[in-house]
This record gives sequence, C-alpha cells and structure tokens, in this order.
Amino acid sequence: MNNNAFAFMNDEDWLNQGKSDAWAGKPKQTPEHDPQAASMYDLGYCEGAIKRSPIKDTKKKKINKQ
Repeated sequence: MNNNAFAFMNDEDWLNQGKSDAWAGKPKQTPEHDPQAASMYDLGYCEGAIKRSPIKDTKKKKINKQ
C-alpha cells in the first residue's frame, strides 16, 4: 500500500480503515511504511471482522405475524 493520501492518517484513522475494509469484505491491505499504523489497521480489521457494520442492511427482514 503506497499512497500519499495515507501519509497523514493517525492511529484512529488506521483503525477505522481496517474496520471499513473488513466490513466491505476487502482483503487486508496493511500499511508497510509504519509498524504502528499496521498494528492499528490489523486491530481494526480484526474488530470489523467480528462485528457488524454500523450501516444498516438494506434487506428488509420478514416478520411473521400470527
């Protein structure tokens, strides 16, 4: 991952990027330039993989009324 847009990201940004990638089903794209950023990304990715996205599912669930 070599992108100048990522150069100014802080720890929270990397954490959120990892979660976002996990929620979107993207493969891990751990930053190689900074071990701290890579750690935060991995932490976010793992957290995102076990929790649902805060964005609501567009599919409506059927409720059986009896």
